[in-house]
Amino acid sequence: MPTKVVYSTSATATGGRDGHSKTHDGAVDVNLAVPTEMGGPGGGVNPEQLFATGYAACFLGALKFYAGQKKVTVPDDAKVTVTVGIGPREDPGFGLDVKIKVNLPCLDKDVAEDVVAGGHKVWPSSHATSGTLNITPELA
Repeated sequence: MPTKVVYSTSATATGGRDGHSKTHDGAVDVNLAVPTEMGGPGGGVNPEQLFATGYAACFLGALKFYAGQKKVTVPDDAKVTVTVGIGPREDPGFGLDVKIKVNLPCLDKDVAEDVVAGGHKVWPSSHATSGTLNITPELA
């Protein structure tokens, strides 16, 4: 848990996966649609896309934070690609599978692997999802 909350935000969704979601400040305002692969019409944004987008940005931020602590500069052209999969669990319900590919050009492999592992440790979502998601960070 954080010792001090420095930022928070809120969003409201209506209609579920075939609905609408909007942050209270209006910065994110999207129509949602179930993907065709899940039997829906597609054509809109789905929660997995939003999760993947936020996850990728935040993971890169965590890498930069950790690297800075180690006096390592993350290159400007560094990339994090997150793939989020959804499917049924053995017990009733659904689960997520998260794959993280990190491209850290110009860093030695050992340094890059340390930055990826360290970023994964300091990132808050790694703690929040520990034991509940299959998360696989790796170098691209």
